[in-house]
Amino acid sequence: MFVGLKQKDFKMHWTYEWLLDYLDTKATAVEVADRLTEIGLEIEGLTAPMIPIAAKVVECESIEGTKLHLLKVDDGTEIRQVVCGAPNCHVGLVGVLARPGCKVGDIEIKVGKIRGHESNGMMCSEKELGVGDNHEGIIELDAKKYKAGQAWGEAKGDIVFEAKALANRPDYLAVRGIARDLSATGIGKYKNKALEIKEISGKRKAIIENKNRCPIYNFAEILGIKIAPSHPLIAARLSAIGVNPKNAPVDATNFVCYDLGQPMHCFDADEIKGDIIIRSAKEGEKFTDLFDIEHVLTKEDLVITDSAGILALAGIVGGKRGMTTDKTKNIILESAYFEPLGIRKTRRRLGLSTDSSYRFERGIDPTITSEALARAIEIIINACGGNVISMTCEQPKTDEVIIKYDPKLFLKKTGVDVPEKTQKEILEKLGYVVDAKWKVTQPAWRIDDAIPEKLISDIIRIYGYDKIPMTNVTTVVPAKKRAPVPTYDGIKTFFAKNRNLIESVSFGFGNLANEVLASARRNVKISNPIVDYMNTARNSLIPNMLDAVAENAKKGYPNLAMFECGTVFDGPNPGEEHKQLVIARTGEAAPRHWLKRGREVDVFDIKSDLVAYFGEAKTEMDNPPMWAHPYRYGRLVRDGKTLGEFGELHPKLARHWKIKIPVMIGLIDDLTGLPRRRDAVPRNDSFQPITRDFSFILEKEIVAEDIVAIAKNADQEITDVREFDFFEDSTAFQITIEP
Repeated sequence: MFVGLKQKDFKMHWTYEWLLDYLDTKATAVEVADRLTEIGLEIEGLTAPMIPIAAKVVECESIEGTKLHLLKVDDGTEIRQVVCGAPNCHVGLVGVLARPGCKVGDIEIKVGKIRGHESNGMMCSEKELGVGDNHEGIIELDAKKYKAGQAWGEAKGDIVFEAKALANRPDYLAVRGIARDLSATGIGKYKNKALEIKEISGKRKAIIENKNRCPIYNFAEILGIKIAPSHPLIAARLSAIGVNPKNAPVDATNFVCYDLGQPMHCFDADEIKGDIIIRSAKEGEKFTDLFDIEHVLTKEDLVITDSAGILALAGIVGGKRGMTTDKTKNIILESAYFEPLGIRKTRRRLGLSTDSSYRFERGIDPTITSEALARAIEIIINACGGNVISMTCEQPKTDEVIIKYDPKLFLKKTGVDVPEKTQKEILEKLGYVVDAKWKVTQPAWRIDDAIPEKLISDIIRIYGYDKIPMTNVTTVVPAKKRAPVPTYDGIKTFFAKNRNLIESVSFGFGNLANEVLASARRNVKISNPIVDYMNTARNSLIPNMLDAVAENAKKGYPNLAMFECGTVFDGPNPGEEHKQLVIARTGEAAPRHWLKRGREVDVFDIKSDLVAYFGEAKTEMDNPPMWAHPYRYGRLVRDGKTLGEFGELHPKLARHWKIKIPVMIGLIDDLTGLPRRRDAVPRNDSFQPITRDFSFILEKEIVAEDIVAIAKNADQEITDVREFDFFEDSTAFQITIEP
């Protein structure tokens, strides 16, 4: 069960009928989708795909000079023309028709022309529909069983759900997990399908050498199978969610992965030599996967092996040796639990991403390996026959996760008074065990943080956000004096409110190529960056600020006034860090006005920001840093200590970032131990101001000042009105609104 995918693009898919296997409900698919979105699983789409149907051939003519036939087929509603190359076409044949818009495998059928003849669909073979290997002719259905227009096989045009995967809820990557959560809302009753799980002793064993990385490894050995297509229901459900059916053994592992959330793998038992060994790879050991790609492994990777070598990269991808083929007669099914962090590290290092790794690295339910094994065995034997000669059902005891919870905390955190009895009922419906002292035992399928706030989140989403009453919110902004000693939040508040600067927030990472241009400080490299561009722990806020300036300028926003407060790193060890503040002003310095020309920002604008905070101080201009223009730089100094630096961006850096507008930078390198400053007059605004330009055609006798007065008195949220331009009888005003 190893299907390649992109992590960021992963979506969970399932069908409505599939969900009903675990949920007894009368709710429609739309109602289910709405309820899931309400409780936190965002449904991004509901689709009812067009399905193959039975169609009867009523005319069949050969196309001259080809082996093609021009068919007239009855699809139950109309007679349509189809071009077909199958040799077994004849009048009276009832076959499977894929109409335009229907998907066959990865191909969407469209109306087209073949040899000058229009074809309105495709008559399908077994191989095209993924139910067999015959590609020589089209499927011939039993005319007594199938009427024209009837859905083929188990396909019912089932509605397909598409949901955004949640990193902290791997139980939502299983149809059963979704049904379990839905039942807690009262939309239906959860149906737990019991499977017979019986251990069968065999000669082959699983030897786990690395218990920390693989605490559970169960397997089953089945002999005497005949590779065959899956049951039509299994194939139809996989096709509906975009997984192409192969054969029963492969389909069983894929199906169980989506059904129960347990990734599995299937080996050809005849290719496995002796016992199965789960161990760490050797440094430099090579492994060829089932896509015939060779990987060089490290001792941090976990592998599934036998006495002859590696069979699979644990939890990620199977190997070329040991993979099943159409000739396979004996198989071994794997169902295991692998430690998430190790899977994530290996997946990222090798650049591999599969359905299996996506689930393992988020954490799966460690208690269902035997159940999943039994389900896959049932699917395979029903389709392929065979005898189970060995099945392990080991289930090591897992530590219970207990959360100490006080139901009174719910009201404190949410402002909603939900009775303790209701809270307990909701938690128990979600699978938690609650004792008399409110010690809550977390179910095995929940691997997110074991904190009281998680229980509050679960209760409120099931209780219903729509039940939270509306209340009036009053915001009081008292004009109180500053703290005697500057604080981190106080510094940010000052520059945001008193200097009209917008706060910028960037990642705590940097780029080595940028940092060596902007700072002479030590570069702290990251050995395994999230993305290649962010390959250092930032040693300065300036490069990230210049990234923001360049991106805004490129998108048509050249006039900026921004600041950022954040941590910068002096070395790789704990504690080697400090807080820094950077200011950037770009473009024009003042609003447009007819009495004066627009002015670009200069070093005195940025100096005024620092002077406003520190007050007057001595200005020195020697020894400019790497980021500053050598002749347009200064720093504020008091008692021999540098308070802050300001200057124009060095032309070399401007060229590197491809910035063509003037950029002024202000820097307070270390926010600890700053001197006290004078009290500033507080501004009573809670939101960022909005400015809008308006132009009016006025009679000559109307004075602009009257318009300004009217606008200012129109609404208390209008805090500033000024005229900035006029031409003949047209006057333009800029209005500032602070909501």
